[in-house]
Amino acid sequence: MRQPRILMCPPDHYGIEYEINPWMSRSRGASQERAHSQWNALCQTLRQLGVVIELLPPQPGVPDLVFTANAGLIYQQRFFTSRFRHEVRAREEPYFDAWFGAHGFTVAHLPEGMYFEGAGDALFCGSALFAGYRIRSDVQGHQWLGQQLTIQVLPLELVNPHYYHLDTCFCPLAPGEAIYHPQAFDAYGCKVLEANIPTLIPVNEAEAARFGCNAVVVGKQVVVNTGCPQLMKDLERRGYQPIAVELDEFLKAGGSAKCLTIRLDGEEAALWR
Repeated sequence: MRQPRILMCPPDHYGIEYEINPWMSRSRGASQERAHSQWNALCQTLRQLGVVIELLPPQPGVPDLVFTANAGLIYQQRFFTSRFRHEVRAREEPYFDAWFGAHGFTVAHLPEGMYFEGAGDALFCGSALFAGYRIRSDVQGHQWLGQQLTIQVLPLELVNPHYYHLDTCFCPLAPGEAIYHPQAFDAYGCKVLEANIPTLIPVNEAEAARFGCNAVVVGKQVVVNTGCPQLMKDLERRGYQPIAVELDEFLKAGGSAKCLTIRLDGEEAALWR
């Protein structure tokens, strides 16, 4: 079995410098010291699970570079770089392109005029790519990716601005199994999930607001933010080992464990692994 590989970016320049989602508040800001401590705890936890952590060098002027999940979509050795809706995040794109290009990936770009925010809005569960749209990514970008990869893409409309990326309200655990926050989707999106994923574990409103769905899965271990006791019980009942790591400084920007990572060798639930 291949050793899991994850790309992370140290939070040297992390902070709340703008407001592009309901969680962000420049007046509240974020603590650099606490952010470093929490990020290091996540990094150490993943290494203890056998993950090889690769590092993207932090850069000034791009405080959200720390959220590597938004870099793009990885499929085998191809990297489809994000096209961010907000200009403040579009500044990150050259840094992601440079890193992936230097590490053996073929870098591809979506056509102009399409928005797509990487593994934040595109997650494999089995052979299908579940794709969140409306708030940050658009359907056209997902359709283009489906054509390029010749895979099934299942669009899911996100209807709550607090869950602006798919990975804030949905986390595949294994082929046919996932956790999700039903209230983040419209009725049709919930039906799509129910029809295509046999085992869905709902996350309640309080724990969804703790970004319980924004988890990192390594085999049967699931790393989640603290404050999600019901989710941890539900995961244990399904045979998983939940591990809580406090990541509250990153909640201030609308992110947690999954946002801070991108799996370079393919997520656990992706059959192409």
